[in-house]
Amino acid sequence: AHSLTSLMASFSLLFPGLTAGDSITPQRDKVTETEGESVTLTCKYQTSYSNAWLHWYRHHSDLQAPQFILLKQGKGGSEFPKNRFDAELNKTSVSLKIQKLQLSDSAVYYCAVRPTVTGNSKTLRRLSCGHWKHHVLQG
Repeated sequence: AHSLTSLMASFSLLFPGLTAGDSITPQRDKVTETEGESVTLTCKYQTSYSNAWLHWYRHHSDLQAPQFILLKQGKGGSEFPKNRFDAELNKTSVSLKIQKLQLSDSAVYYCAVRPTVTGNSKTLRRLSCGHWKHHVLQG
């Protein structure tokens, strides 16, 4: 069985110094779906930056580092390392759709927002994180 332990605290330590007013929160804390089906994880966000980067990560256990899934930029840029994962972004929310679910997709998922401000390395590391406990049931 995959660990569904909340890893919010340890993950947040990687990105200290959140900007006041920036926030991102999941619509649901837990999502369960059947193997082979699709699931959509959605989070609402607020940021003072006009061009933010929305990140998605997956974390299986505290023995491994979070896995980067994809990046969605506020101005339409995108990077999709895996063809089963896709994201939709608007001004207030970002959704991650996972297709053809596998048991290995059971994990804690994080969405994170980062401003695309240049010139200040501390600013570039500022992320606000939301997370889900997602479990896939065998079909």
